[in-house]
Amino acid sequence: MAATPGSQSEDHGFSRQDEVPSTSHDQEDARSSLQDALRVKKYELIQFLLSRYLAKEPFTKAEVLSSVLQDYQDHFVVVLSQASEYVQLVFGLEVKEVDPSEHTYILVPTLGLTLNETLRDEQRLPKAGLLVMVLCLIAVEVDCAPEEAIWGALNRMGVCPGREHYIYGEPREMLTQVWVREGYLEYRQVPDSDPARSEFLWGPRAYAETSKFKVLEYLSRVS
Repeated sequence: MAATPGSQSEDHGFSRQDEVPSTSHDQEDARSSLQDALRVKKYELIQFLLSRYLAKEPFTKAEVLSSVLQDYQDHFVVVLSQASEYVQLVFGLEVKEVDPSEHTYILVPTLGLTLNETLRDEQRLPKAGLLVMVLCLIAVEVDCAPEEAIWGALNRMGVCPGREHYIYGEPREMLTQVWVREGYLEYRQVPDSDPARSEFLWGPRAYAETSKFKVLEYLSRVS
């Protein structure tokens, strides 16, 4: 803010008053830069977690610090917490600490599901998150959910039948065929419906591996 000729006294007064706001602005910039950097590190950690899950390998805090958070080691707890929340909501995976002394972790499908996904090379992203969503939707509909209600809710999340999703693939096939064969869902025509309508129910494998109480508890925790 260079002074113009004949304005020395005015410039002198402005520069003295501007010292504190300038410092405050610098602090805000530093905080914003840190948040941006940690956001990038969160997504790098998500990629790291998914690679370990697909390889069926555990990971340690030391590995995360050395490979992802080299310059942000003091922020391990925050970044791991945010990345863990993301993989649980989107991919249906839960980060569990299996050895507190060594800070060793593994990723497992949430809600006690034993879903063993066979992923094609071109589509190597876990889809358990979609199954968890559908089980939650059926649970809140009290045991069975009309097909239109399921697709209406999923459409609002960007998951549409007949349209390839970048994580879940073609969702209609997953819901009406794959998870029906695996016993997680039942897909049937509503008796005496005219015109014919279909509905989704929990399958026997879902009842065996989890419970409505766990699902509703999960839903209240993440909603």
